Amino acid sequence: MLTRDEALPLLNNNLRTENLKKHSFAVEAILEDMAKKLGEDSQLWGLTGLLHDLDYDFTKNEPERHSQITVKVLSELLPLEAINAIKAHNYQYTAQIPQTYLDKSLIAADAVSGLIIATALVMPSKKLADVTTKTLLTKFKDKSFAAGCNRKRIELCEDMELELQVFLELSLHALKRVSDSLGL
Repeated sequence: MLTRDEALPLLNNNLRTENLKKHSFAVEAILEDMAKKLGEDSQLWGLTGLLHDLDYDFTKNEPERHSQITVKVLSELLPLEAINAIKAHNYQYTAQIPQTYLDKSLIAADAVSGLIIATALVMPSKKLADVTTKTLLTKFKDKSFAAGCNRKRIELCEDMELELQVFLELSLHALKRVSDSLGL
């Protein structure tokens, strides 16, 4: 299996924008913490999160192609479980229905990272350190806030028997852990 050190050049060579790289670091951190919470392989889950949008810059205007290039690049480098999760995170356009905890965790982490970062950016300090779980719950309930953030995807946490508040707390803690790499 690919190591994180081997994955970083792939990330840097394929993702052109710093915001997309930061998003990848955020999803990686959330999935690592989710894996630990659920007794899963945190290295595998982290790599899946880190590399899940590897082809986004090439496919952003063709969502039906998103994940296809990533899967081709990673098919010999990551286990099938990770490949299937990457396909499943774009399930609207692929035949890969989310079934496993990794599939659903990737989808939920992908969505919640946007909610948390948007919340941090409206704080006076623009820092994750000032975001609380209570604030996240309030922002989650406000459908006009970060309207592009799919709340139904975040609620997939409940399929892993994690209450929304617990998932938000875990995800926020994960992002605070890597806040320097996120610039927040």
